[in-house]
Amino acid sequence: MSVSALSPIGALGSVSGLLQVASVFGLLLLLLKATQLYLHRQWLLKALQQFPSPPSHWLYGHSREHLNDNELQEALRRVKNFPRACPYWLWGNKAHLVIYDPDYMKVVLGRSDPKLTDVHKFLSPWIGYGLLLSDGQTWFQHRRMLTPAFHYDILKPYVNLMADSVKVMLDKWEQLVTQDSHLEIFGHVSLMTLDTVMKCAFSYQGSVQTDRNSHSYIQAVGNLNSLFVARLRSALYQNDIIYRLSPEGRLSRQACQLAHQHTDQVIRLRKAHLQKEGEMENLRKKRHLDFLDILLFARMENGSSLSDTDLRAEVDTFMFEGHDTTASGISWIFYALASHPEYQQRCREEIRSLLGDGTSITWDHLGQMPYTTMCIKEAMRLYPPVPAIIRELSKPITFPDGRSLPAGIIISLSIYALHHNPKVWPNPEVFDPSRFAPGSAQHSHAFLPFSGGSR
Repeated sequence: MSVSALSPIGALGSVSGLLQVASVFGLLLLLLKATQLYLHRQWLLKALQQFPSPPSHWLYGHSREHLNDNELQEALRRVKNFPRACPYWLWGNKAHLVIYDPDYMKVVLGRSDPKLTDVHKFLSPWIGYGLLLSDGQTWFQHRRMLTPAFHYDILKPYVNLMADSVKVMLDKWEQLVTQDSHLEIFGHVSLMTLDTVMKCAFSYQGSVQTDRNSHSYIQAVGNLNSLFVARLRSALYQNDIIYRLSPEGRLSRQACQLAHQHTDQVIRLRKAHLQKEGEMENLRKKRHLDFLDILLFARMENGSSLSDTDLRAEVDTFMFEGHDTTASGISWIFYALASHPEYQQRCREEIRSLLGDGTSITWDHLGQMPYTTMCIKEAMRLYPPVPAIIRELSKPITFPDGRSLPAGIIISLSIYALHHNPKVWPNPEVFDPSRFAPGSAQHSHAFLPFSGGSR
């Protein structure tokens, strides 16, 4: 070996050469990525050319609409100006088609396109791949396994448990309104719906509403909701590594940990109860099992392929979906009735004529409140608990008006825009319970407060 090869100058020369090669290689990678992004954008432009939209910025698309307080008003302007559907561009090469027409909704929800898009992966650290996020055979198997938990014979006795939870909440309100003329109801309603889900679906003994530890779960869910929406609105936070290193990413992990501690405790307590002598035998004798018992029975007795991860994902999903969207819906119903005291009074009169001043509500009473039911439906039309859902086309689709899309396009089904579409609902911003009067005719997919199809 020559002396020059070992000299510092020779070493520096070789390092310089490596840096040059690395620079060229990095530049090539950037060019390839830029070409890939450009070609993908051109493909999207061609695929969506049949669907006009407002002008979009070449880099951030329409995403600035998310950054002001007029987001919902912008969505409604699109509904008026672009019938049936409108593309929404995000950060240059990302776009989805927002649909808000019942015929379009029917076509998409009648298919089995996957839900697993980039949006859903943001939720997976929290609720895992339970029924809400899973697809295909996994979704079908878990849905078939859990369907018996929602049998009428199971649901009927739950009404009494729900009434008990509501009474606890109302007793708290009686005390609180004597101390202050204002009451923030959403937190209380969330505790009440969580209490109900815990008793009905998870055989919980006790009251979540009086348990301080449950308040931390409600707070964690609220934080996770806010963090999820903030991440959707940020271009930088679409990257998992950047988000993980960010302050919001750390807060999200902390909130997930709190939420998981709650669900882990629920599973652990029920497992310990079932492992007591004779309890599994009693469980086998039950005609119908509740939600958590079905999962545990499948795991402990039937040799099911249900893993501990799958079990926790289903519990996390139902714990969240079972109480949070319900609490949101109930709170908006209260808001709508408080804003229209004349309708509130008619509901009160109907319920009093049915129950008097002291009779507890039963399953049979639910079908005897037509006007109250109309008001509930109208509130969910104006303020849908699930404002949108997303599908990624697994195969080409053709809509009733002849326009079509190729596989790979992301569809955002805007339930909020559908419910505020003036071509579907005349005077959509007006609270009018008569829209849902018995015998009124509606498109089968005009009213979708909790979505439709596989979910």
